[in-house]
Amino acid sequence: MVSNSATHPTPEVQVPAPESQILSAELTNTFAYTRSLGPVLSQFALALRDGRILGSRGSDGRVTTPPAEFDPTTGVLTTELVEVAPVGTVQSWSWQPEPLDGQALDRPFAFALIKLDGSDTSMLHVVDADGPSAMSVGARVHAVWHAVRTGVITDIAHFSLGETPAAAPDPTGDMTVDGDGGVVITTPITTSIMHSAAESESWYLEGLKEGKLIGGRVQTGEVYFPPRYVSPADGSPTVERVEVSDTGTITTFCIVNVPFLGQQIKPPYVAAYVLLDGADIPFLHLILDTPAEDVRMGMRVKAVWRPESEWDFTMRNISHFAPTGEPDAEFSAYRDHL
Repeated sequence: MVSNSATHPTPEVQVPAPESQILSAELTNTFAYTRSLGPVLSQFALALRDGRILGSRGSDGRVTTPPAEFDPTTGVLTTELVEVAPVGTVQSWSWQPEPLDGQALDRPFAFALIKLDGSDTSMLHVVDADGPSAMSVGARVHAVWHAVRTGVITDIAHFSLGETPAAAPDPTGDMTVDGDGGVVITTPITTSIMHSAAESESWYLEGLKEGKLIGGRVQTGEVYFPPRYVSPADGSPTVERVEVSDTGTITTFCIVNVPFLGQQIKPPYVAAYVLLDGADIPFLHLILDTPAEDVRMGMRVKAVWRPESEWDFTMRNISHFAPTGEPDAEFSAYRDHL
């Protein structure tokens, strides 16, 4: 293919500067993942708390550490667990010169695959060493135990160079066991990102900080709240900011009866899509200050704002919506927005 860019240059596109300050903030999501380890890994966890390390023996006679829940050869549930030594040999390693928050050591260390004596496979852990020059494939290392042990792999604080195993101190720390004797562990999972809002999102967030609800009108005329950068229907751009009312109509709803981890409101309560006056699309929020069984489609509601001193760049400035006492809206007034 012959390029004709010389005779037909690509036209320059002038992108106008945003009219509003573009807001940025670090967003952190955290979820506590709770699970039972089952019959095999629970035995491994209980042994760690006692200062011992278990592996599993497969049908081929090989010992896998940590233990495999199912035989790698036959796929049947593992039944034979064997104790392996807390001493082993480095199979491979890499140096971590700048430890990160949450890692096992707060000083430079090595990640290593370690084949414990009595095991036929390697396990990943950290080795405390003075520097990369002290590490080598074939180096002998031993486990160093935490005093506080709760049945997780970090009960082994780290491995240190040398053949002599360190005696595990008497354990402290709590473990949770379910009704079947399985160890239950909770693992916090956290992700942090730096989010920069689009210009229309910045309108919306600035408005919330001021106690206003700012939507956006797209080129085809519809008003979206929260505003969209472009119309999801046809891709037309948002061309105008529009302040909408903090009163509206419930279009659809559900009654939440089931408790779940992190729930901040005692069930039953209502989550509903509210079509604000002046908007063409509903958004999800809470309905309170009325019995859940009295909530219905067409009910007129109004935002209940938190004290102004608590306002920030967040929809949490609105605590919930509550009934206004007005007559219900006619179905024809909101049926096209379901």
